[in-house]
Amino acid sequence: MPLTIAVQMDPIETINIKGDSTFALMLEAQARGHALFYYQTRTLALEGGRLWATGQDVEVREVIGNHAALGELRRAELNGFDVVLMRQDPPFDMNYITVTHLLEAIHPKALVVNDPIEVRNAPEKLYVLRYRDFMPETLITRDPVELAAFRRAHGDIILKPLYGNGGAGVFRLSEGDQNFSALLELFGQAFHEPFIAQKYLPAVRAGDKRIILVDGKPAGAINRVPSISENRSNMHVGGRPEPAEMTRREHEICEAIGPDLRKRGLIFVGIDVIGGFLTEINVTSPTGIREIRRFGGADIASLIWDAIEARR
Repeated sequence: MPLTIAVQMDPIETINIKGDSTFALMLEAQARGHALFYYQTRTLALEGGRLWATGQDVEVREVIGNHAALGELRRAELNGFDVVLMRQDPPFDMNYITVTHLLEAIHPKALVVNDPIEVRNAPEKLYVLRYRDFMPETLITRDPVELAAFRRAHGDIILKPLYGNGGAGVFRLSEGDQNFSALLELFGQAFHEPFIAQKYLPAVRAGDKRIILVDGKPAGAINRVPSISENRSNMHVGGRPEPAEMTRREHEICEAIGPDLRKRGLIFVGIDVIGGFLTEINVTSPTGIREIRRFGGADIASLIWDAIEARR
């Protein structure tokens, strides 16, 4: 049965359709006969329990530079849609959090994917702390004394903002690095929240594996290998995607976290694993499904829509 789908995302004209997971979801929805409406978070308006957005009906196509045909701007009541895809990129800041509150007003009558309440309660670098047995040594603090002691204990560490995304602000600080104090000063000025420090994992040179879970079940994986001049494996900073199989340890991780993801209504989740250690659980706007498909893996967009349709 055709559904009405509202897609909350960043400007559609700026996306790279070759690697964009939201675009893949839109293509699959359209192929199933569902109607698509596109809007940005700045147009949201909540009044009297009714949530409105100004956007456009959209048709998508696999044509670089001409991938979206947009209708006239119109104001639409999101309460009346069957599904709302919350797909704007982080940072996970107060605007992101506020938007989850607005969407909570219509969920689950309009099924929001992922559940906005659970997205709000599961920031990537904090939710993962529920699974400490699978994680590298990790410290959450902005106290320079604690951070200095952590570096002394582990020698080589990664320091990053707690609510950053896409590899932004990720620094490797090896033992004796004289930039340590200056970097803490910079972080202290730039961020109000604590920072996250983790023991550096040399296995990252072999890749940072992104595993996609759909409704709590592993659906596919892609390995992201950093360039020779980078510690970060994110593809937009030069990381190279390559096909990957899941290890026994990675299946064990998925078995541990999967039931909780499903219980929370987190249908589309991406986890990051380096050398068998779980480093993040991404629930805001996970990516990677086009790369997995390109290397002969599962059609994850189809699996996601199967899970969504089963709830309608």
